[in-house]
Amino acid sequence: MLETSARLLRLLSLLQTHRDWSGNDLAQRLGVSPRTVRRDVDRLRELGYPVHSTSGTAGGYQLGAGAQLPPLLLDDEEAVAVAVGLRGAAGGGVEGISDASARALVKLEQVLPHRLRRRVGALSEFTVPMVGGHRGPAVDAGTLAELAHACRDHERLRFQYEKHDGAPSRRVVEPHRLVTTHRRWYLVGWDVDRADWRTFRADRITLTPPHGPRFEPRTPPAEDLAAWVSEGVSTRVYPARATVLLHAPMEQAAERISMSAGTLEAVDDHSCLLRTGGYSMEAVLIHVLMLGFDFEVREPAELTEYIGLLRDRLSRSLPPADRRREGL
Repeated sequence: MLETSARLLRLLSLLQTHRDWSGNDLAQRLGVSPRTVRRDVDRLRELGYPVHSTSGTAGGYQLGAGAQLPPLLLDDEEAVAVAVGLRGAAGGGVEGISDASARALVKLEQVLPHRLRRRVGALSEFTVPMVGGHRGPAVDAGTLAELAHACRDHERLRFQYEKHDGAPSRRVVEPHRLVTTHRRWYLVGWDVDRADWRTFRADRITLTPPHGPRFEPRTPPAEDLAAWVSEGVSTRVYPARATVLLHAPMEQAAERISMSAGTLEAVDDHSCLLRTGGYSMEAVLIHVLMLGFDFEVREPAELTEYIGLLRDRLSRSLPPADRRREGL
């Protein structure tokens, strides 16, 4: 049964190349008889795939668009979701996956019912991708797969890591999980030489096999690894750190603050706490000001003092008439 199912998938893959196949050609590709090909085609039809056939010397088989999507058993919403996901991956930041996603999308659209092809086509035609600053560095798909396998198999990794200043360093790490955002991929693991948990940007990792040995998994540094990574890359990594109360709902603030720019904690329906960092208090203040929300500094006192100094400097920069008008 397993061999038959695998052959059906192989036959479906050949038919999805969108060309005419003769029965003999398919039989040779699959290593079976033409009679078995006819039987397998009938099984695909029973599953709902519209396989068209013509007789004669110029006859053959071709896969057409159908009324349903077996054997994946996708409903309309799931089918559209898969198509949208593939379209997004085709323009994503993982090297080597864009072309594969585009090919998979073409195959899916070939067998989508007409009503769904219209929906997916409209999404494609009337959507403009934003290219530029919101996309992080591309990550090699093979590297991601190897990192994921090492996490699953509890196998130590050896790699060269490029630090934020560009300096290389060699690491031996017990990998735990991959954490991803719309911009970057991160590896969370136990750094053997530093005896501590670390976060590594996947695009800065150059694997240096052989890997191993296997290890016993450790208790992770936090239950919510996404929040832990977010705090690390947005706050802990910087020398200047601050906590401010934003006078805005957390959902609204989250639209302007990415995972790598700060962590948010809801206070009530109208405010939230932002924890963020930068290379200086000046950089932190500029970041908070550019968010466009009213805010109150909770810590550190250094940031409050700097705001006072900046206020006085700004008041002195105003023309005398403007200072009188503002009561300064």
